Amino acid sequence: MNAPERLALPDIQAQMDHRDIEIDAVGVKGVRYPVTILTSRGPVPTVAQFSMTVALPAIAKGTHMSRFIELLETLKEPLSQGAFRALAVRMVERLGARTGTIEMQFPYFVSKAAPVSGVRSRIDYEVRWCATVADDGLCSFRMRVVVPATSLCPCSKEISEYGAHNQRSHIAIEAETAGEMAIEELIDVAERSASCEVYGLLKRADEKYVTERAYDNPKFVEDLVRDVAVALEREPRVRAYSVEAENFESIHNHSAFARIAPRRRETPGGVS
Repeated sequence: MNAPERLALPDIQAQMDHRDIEIDAVGVKGVRYPVTILTSRGPVPTVAQFSMTVALPAIAKGTHMSRFIELLETLKEPLSQGAFRALAVRMVERLGARTGTIEMQFPYFVSKAAPVSGVRSRIDYEVRWCATVADDGLCSFRMRVVVPATSLCPCSKEISEYGAHNQRSHIAIEAETAGEMAIEELIDVAERSASCEVYGLLKRADEKYVTERAYDNPKFVEDLVRDVAVALEREPRVRAYSVEAENFESIHNHSAFARIAPRRRETPGGVS
């Protein structure tokens, strides 16, 4: 039997709701989708997990969930940060909403050269982009990176006759940016703030280097977040930021943790 081209089906979502309660965010969450990120080193393919939401006025019964997925299906070109902002604006327009947010979390691989041998290997970082369209129609962009690093305890070094305990750390930076800022730039801020970087592949000469580099550059978890904050305060493209660091302690059955809560940067002309 031939199906009709269009069935006259009721649109329940378009009906009015009489409870007079606005919903701040409604949409889809946990959507896995292949994307290509446009970077300074060219297009980088990855698989992202999306969360896409809009505000729903009190009079509306529901949103049109299928339109979120339809929007993802329009992605044909690599995504720059500007294109990601534009995607959020199109989402709000497509859903007829006042405000909305798109979050996209994805693994991001970087090829790194070992510090002495120069042998290259890939290391992965966790990245999240978030674009939010506000009531005034302006779209803000935030980027979060989670960077593995090494930290060596200054106290352990000071009180021990030889050696010092060290551990792998995760440094998380979230920054609201003005204009394009490469993912690698935030990664670099985190790695420069640690006792030493970590690498996927090290030869013996490299292992000697990173061990001694960490020993010569001890950092408490407090030092990690403060050094990141100092670097971000100097970066004019960063409007606001937060920093977290977690040390997976090698001599304790718990982690050491520090956070600098979200704050806006002070600029010569006042708060940006």
